Amino acid sequence: MKVFSSLKGLVSRNKYSKMIRRRGKIRIINKRFPRFKAVQG
Repeated sequence: MKVFSSLKGLVSRNKYSKMIRRRGKIRIINKRFPRFKAVQG
Protein backbone atom coordinates (compact mmCIF):
# COMPACT_ATOMS: atom_id res chain seq x y z
CA MET A 1 0.00 0.00 0.00
CA LYS A 2 1.28 3.43 -0.92
CA VAL A 3 0.68 6.75 0.85
CA PHE A 4 -0.35 9.77 -1.22
CA SER A 5 -1.36 13.31 -0.39
CA SER A 6 -4.07 13.32 -3.07
CA LEU A 7 -6.08 10.32 -4.28
CA LYS A 8 -8.40 11.90 -6.83
CA GLY A 9 -6.26 11.05 -9.85
CA LEU A 10 -5.45 7.57 -8.59
CA VAL A 11 -9.05 6.40 -8.69
CA SER A 12 -9.23 7.00 -12.42
CA ARG A 13 -6.09 4.95 -13.14
CA ASN A 14 -8.03 1.68 -12.98
CA LYS A 15 -11.73 1.02 -13.43
CA TYR A 16 -11.89 -1.42 -10.51
CA SER A 17 -10.59 1.08 -7.96
CA LYS A 18 -13.00 2.35 -5.31
CA MET A 19 -12.54 5.24 -2.91
CA ILE A 20 -13.76 4.50 0.60
CA ARG A 21 -13.40 6.00 4.06
CA ARG A 22 -12.30 3.87 7.01
CA ARG A 23 -11.57 5.17 10.50
CA GLY A 24 -11.25 8.74 9.21
CA LYS A 25 -8.74 7.90 6.46
CA ILE A 26 -9.53 7.92 2.76
CA ARG A 27 -8.43 4.73 1.03
CA ILE A 28 -8.42 3.24 -2.43
CA ILE A 29 -9.18 -0.46 -2.62
CA ASN A 30 -8.95 -2.66 -5.67
CA LYS A 31 -9.83 -6.35 -5.35
CA ARG A 32 -8.70 -7.31 -8.84
CA PHE A 33 -5.38 -5.42 -8.87
CA PRO A 34 -4.14 -5.01 -5.27
CA ARG A 35 -1.11 -3.00 -6.43
CA PHE A 36 -3.42 0.04 -6.72
CA LYS A 37 -4.15 0.09 -2.98
CA ALA A 38 -3.45 3.51 -1.46
CA VAL A 39 -4.17 5.63 1.58
CA GLN A 40 -4.18 9.39 2.02
CA GLY A 41 -1.88 10.68 4.72
